[in-house]
This record gives sequence, C-alpha cells and structure tokens, in this order.
Amino acid sequence: MSYARVRAAMKSYGEAAVQSDVNCASPHRLIQMLMEGALEKISKARGFMQRGEITEKGNHISWALSIINGLRMSLDKEAGGEIAQNLDDLYDYMARCLLEANVKNSEEKLDEVSKLLIDIKGAWDVIPDGVKSKTRDQLVVDAKQETN
Repeated sequence: MSYARVRAAMKSYGEAAVQSDVNCASPHRLIQMLMEGALEKISKARGFMQRGEITEKGNHISWALSIINGLRMSLDKEAGGEIAQNLDDLYDYMARCLLEANVKNSEEKLDEVSKLLIDIKGAWDVIPDGVKSKTRDQLVVDAKQETN
C-alpha cells in the first residue's frame, strides 16, 4: 500500500473516530472537544503563517474563528448570568484577535488567543464529575436554588 493510501486511510479512520466521539460525548465533553479543535487550528495556522502559506493560514484561522463563534453561540446568558456574559465578551475579543492575526500575520495574537483558550479549557477541565453529568435543566434548577 502506498504512503498516500495509508494517509488517506488514517484520515478516514480519524474522521470516523471523531464522529463516534461526538455522537457519544456529553455536552461537557463536546465543549472540551471544541476548545481542543480551536487550539489545534490556531497551532496549525501558526505553522502555516511561519512558512508563508497564506491560504492555509487563513483557512485554519477561519476554522478556529468558527469554533469560537460556536462556543459563543452556545452560551446561555439567562442561566449563566455574569459568567456567561464575561465568556461572551472574551470570545468576542478572541474573534477580533484572530481577525487581526490573519490580517497582520501576527503570531503574537495567535499566541494570545491560545493562552486564553488554554486558561478557559483548564477551568472547564476541573469541573467536578457530578456537575459534568448534569443536564442543562438540572444546572438551572440548582442555580435557582442557590440564589433563594
């Protein structure tokens, strides 16, 4: 089997594995996967930027931007209150940084967004298991009970 065929088979396997992970993932895990995906796309965009591969750099920054916008759209500002609003503002800032990174070929802006995402993901990763398994509705009920 040629190298190209092996690579194609591995890519196909990887895509199937990711799809399987997505289908079986909890909402908490899906957010983690999105953050991991955004970090991967930013890292690859940085490499393309360093090599002067402008089209691929732009494609990967656009992909990271789409993921961040997806994270932003998933926020429930009513249930999440101030935390959700702060995340919304942070995601907005990251989106603007990614656009600037693309236009100005700024590795520094890519690094800034990566650091912010790593910080958010780090906090997300230490959420207790009991909270991770709760549905959105259960979390809303818990939050209302805490405020009463």
